[in-house]
Amino acid sequence: MGAFGADDWSAIRLTLELATATTVILLLLSTPLAWWLARSQSLGATIVSAITTLPLVLPPTVLGFYLLVLMGEQGPLGHLTKSLGWGLLPFSFIGLLIASVIYSLPFCVQPLQQAFKEIGNRPLEVAASLRASPLDAFFSVVLPMAKPGIMTAAVMTFAHVVGEFGVVLMIGGNIPGKTRLVSVQIYDHVEALEYPQAHWLSAGMLAFTFVVLLTLHLLNRRPK
Repeated sequence: MGAFGADDWSAIRLTLELATATTVILLLLSTPLAWWLARSQSLGATIVSAITTLPLVLPPTVLGFYLLVLMGEQGPLGHLTKSLGWGLLPFSFIGLLIASVIYSLPFCVQPLQQAFKEIGNRPLEVAASLRASPLDAFFSVVLPMAKPGIMTAAVMTFAHVVGEFGVVLMIGGNIPGKTRLVSVQIYDHVEALEYPQAHWLSAGMLAFTFVVLLTLHLLNRRPK
C-alpha cells in the first residue's frame, strides 16, 4: 500500500477537492468585495472590513459552533434547506464548503485589497481618458496589474483550507470519504497511536507548507 493507506488517499483527495472549490468560489466573491473595500472610505466599508477579518482572530471552534447553530435543525439556514428539500448541511461536503469559504475569507480578501490599493487612481484616470468604461478599465487594467495579489490570494486560500482543523471538525465531523480531511486523518492516526502513518501525512503537510511559502516569496519578488 506504500506510505499512505486507502483512508489517507481518500482524505488527501477530499482535501484537494475542498481547497480547490473554496479557492475558486472565494476568488469570485472576494474580488469585487476587495475592490470596494480598497476604494471606499465609508463607515459601512470599515464595518464590512472588520467582519471579514473576524476569522483571523476568532477561535475556529467559536466560528464552527455558530455555523453549526446556523445550519442546524433549529437554525434559520437549516430551516431553509429543509424546506427546500435539501436536508441539513452539517456533516456534509456542502456544509464543509460553506464553512471553509467563511473561515478562509480574509486570506483571500486581504491580499486582493492590498493589491488594489497599490494600483492607485492614476491607471484608472488614464483608462478613462481613453474612453474606457469603468468595467472595461477593471478587467483590462486593474486585474492584470493586480495579478501578483490575485496569485497570493489563491495560494494562501488554498493552503489555509488544506490546514483547517477546528472548523472542519465542528461542521464536517469525521466521516470517511465524505468529510474527513487530512488534518482530521492525522488526528485519528495519533489517537490510534499510529505514529508512522501520522508522520507521513504530517511530513507531507510540512513539505506542502514550505512549497507554499517559497511560491509566495517567488511571486512577490520584484526585479531590481
